[in-house]
Amino acid sequence: MNAVVLLSGGLDSYTAAAMARADGFDLYALTVAYGQRHAVEIDAARRVARALGALRHVVLPLDLSVFAGSSLTGGGEVPKGRDLDESEIPSTYVPARNTVFLSLALAWAETLEARDLVIGVNALDYSGYPDCRRPFIEAFSAMAAVATKAGVEGARFRVHTPLIDMTKADIIRRGMALGLDYALTHSCYDPSPAGAPCAQCDSCRLRARGFAEAGVPDPALARLGA
Repeated sequence: MNAVVLLSGGLDSYTAAAMARADGFDLYALTVAYGQRHAVEIDAARRVARALGALRHVVLPLDLSVFAGSSLTGGGEVPKGRDLDESEIPSTYVPARNTVFLSLALAWAETLEARDLVIGVNALDYSGYPDCRRPFIEAFSAMAAVATKAGVEGARFRVHTPLIDMTKADIIRRGMALGLDYALTHSCYDPSPAGAPCAQCDSCRLRARGFAEAGVPDPALARLGA
């Protein structure tokens, strides 16, 4: 069985892809270079794809920074030290990002005659993005059924979200049980030119909290000498 997995280079997408591999899927990995300021994650995605044994890894350039709709693509400063329980959607939200990414994954899956897409969205330890929630995934799945040749001919596309109801600590524990090397991953929204994490953005703090709650050190920090 083939599955197209969205691979960012972060620990969530790495774990979701590994879970799909453990379920017997052969992986086709898709990474979108969308003009993000944290482009160091592209290198992390390449490391992760190799570690997972992906049959193919496509890094697709699609520069969303032309819209300047997010602080991740140059539209302002990345917020630091934000209350992680705050309900307001932060400026790091990239408009329609997961809709765009899943649409690209769907197009590739249809070409491969694959029917399974994997995305590492999480609706618990996250920054409140609307496209990380179950209603969005359900709506996208319904759209795939009517927006593709395969769908109207009776094929059923499945969007797998194995992490959606897991805490960051649970995700890390699951990954460790699968033997994943989280030193390969990158999470920071605003890293230094050398790739060191800022330790203050939402993603850094959620990652740090996850490793602390899992009771293990973050191996990526050791790799960077932090």
